Amino acid sequence: MNETHASSQNPDLFSAAQAVAAGVDFAELCVGPAGLFWNEFRPQDAASRIWRWSDGVTTCLTPDGFSARSRVYEYGGGSFCLSDEAVVFVNEADQQIYLQPFDTKVPHALTHGDKRYGDVRFGFGQILAVEEDNDVHRLVAFDLIDGRRHVLAEGADFYAAPTLSPEGDRLVWIEWWRPHQPWTSTRLLSTERQPDGSWGLPHCLAGGLGLEALQQPRFDDQGRLYCLTDRGGFWQPWVETLEGLEALPAAAADHASAPWQLGSSSWLPLTDGAYLASWFQDGSGRLGLCSADGSVQDFSGEYSRFRNLAMDDQHFYCIAASATRPSAVVAISRSDQRVQVLAGGVAPLPAEHISRPQTLRYPSGDSEAHGYFYPAMNGAEKPPLVVFIHGGPTSACYPVLDPRIQYWTQRGFAVADLNYRGSTGYGRAYRQALFLEWGVVDVEDACAVVEYLGNQGLVDPANAFIRGGSAGGYTTLCALAFKDVFRAGASLYGVSDPLALAEATHKFETDYLDWLIGDPDIDMARYRERTPLLHADQIKVPVIFFQGELDAVVVPAQTRDMLNALTEKGIPAEGHFYPEERHGFRKASNLAHALETEWAFYRKVMDS
Repeated sequence: MNETHASSQNPDLFSAAQAVAAGVDFAELCVGPAGLFWNEFRPQDAASRIWRWSDGVTTCLTPDGFSARSRVYEYGGGSFCLSDEAVVFVNEADQQIYLQPFDTKVPHALTHGDKRYGDVRFGFGQILAVEEDNDVHRLVAFDLIDGRRHVLAEGADFYAAPTLSPEGDRLVWIEWWRPHQPWTSTRLLSTERQPDGSWGLPHCLAGGLGLEALQQPRFDDQGRLYCLTDRGGFWQPWVETLEGLEALPAAAADHASAPWQLGSSSWLPLTDGAYLASWFQDGSGRLGLCSADGSVQDFSGEYSRFRNLAMDDQHFYCIAASATRPSAVVAISRSDQRVQVLAGGVAPLPAEHISRPQTLRYPSGDSEAHGYFYPAMNGAEKPPLVVFIHGGPTSACYPVLDPRIQYWTQRGFAVADLNYRGSTGYGRAYRQALFLEWGVVDVEDACAVVEYLGNQGLVDPANAFIRGGSAGGYTTLCALAFKDVFRAGASLYGVSDPLALAEATHKFETDYLDWLIGDPDIDMARYRERTPLLHADQIKVPVIFFQGELDAVVVPAQTRDMLNALTEKGIPAEGHFYPEERHGFRKASNLAHALETEWAFYRKVMDS
């Protein structure tokens, strides 16, 4: 404790503001004749802007007052695409689709009204998109010339990935119905263009039985259809044949993450059964050019995570990160694998000051769990521990440089970043382990890592803290209420009352709790057993809360109710509410305040 406290007095320590400023991120690469384009988020202005790289020159295209971000399904994705002569993007403020010619800074609206759009794609003079009309979703297309709207598909609860064949004669997409999520059960639909230009009746190519989740359909240049499906145990590429889908040679690993957002691109078919793909194996990401004969040319280099793949004749493009370098837009030469960093990738700390992730695989309950361990950087023999719980809960953490984690390790804390059972990246069975077990197996895994690291002599188990956002906040509160392992915890826009969440949350997650816990009517006793708000009297340690007032996923009333329940029982608790934030904070000042305030809170606990 003394070493941790002493390190806090170092004025040269990596600050919360520096950690937040280093949190620049990228998304959604698109490549075309006009260059490579990407979406870049900077916490300093809380805006997402489209950038172009062409002939070695990088230019920001998005003018002040605009931000390219979709909020369809609340998590958005697929916020921009390229037409022949313009960038097409969803503007964050009004959620409408805008056109911005490459040679101008003035976007103009293609759509008007109160509907929201995402997963935008261009083909044959039209913009295809997922449309959200309150709680009704459909696939639509807009003519670029006059903005005329066409409904492509409707009737299902959710849609994703509208994809046209190279000749424009075939349209495929992913759809699913409540109560399923896009990582539990989806269908792959197809329709053909009719002589009059309309689309025929769609037919299902795969899925729909609750046994597989499909995502990211793709056509190659010859018009062959491919898709990722987890019917073999992992999300792997399959190709359409006369008999149905047939597996391509692939590593026994997930070639995608859970599709919380639209517009993912973790693999791309080439020709003759070859494909470029990223996958997650043995605790690290891989990037490879896979041939139909099963051979793989490894393009991973020094990186350990790869996202948003794109390509042209000379380069493979992606967003890559490593244990010592944050996210960067990179171009990899197809001929000699030379890597060129186009944006980002600048470490906020010298390499010798960066805590490197060590792969965790440890026993928990009657199974095992995964994650990464980051040693404290102050040399303490048994430092305090902060356990990070990711959101989702069907999400994941990765072994890449995270400035937030370095903020803690710089201050003498070790960090365990967990991929508890239910996380993505370890196959369908591991992901499905959370079925009806939320609040149980994730909590077991969070507590077991403290014992495991303590037995290894790597941390002081008496000074362990737990923190998590959204679903991670629920795991945090359950661990504090139902276990006696942690000295304090932090809930960032976390769930404290699952039943209230089901009543107030948005359509995308309305039925998620039925899968995670059970039917609210039939399994009411189970809900009561796993509701931290009803067991606030069992929490004996301090808790700090952070909440956005505009959050539509976990509404602010949830956090206020839990905070009040603790303070009424005399438990030390703090609540910090941010008027302009939604689900997940974006403003640099708020991000820095939350990080610094949480650290001060733990210091006060250890000093008490």
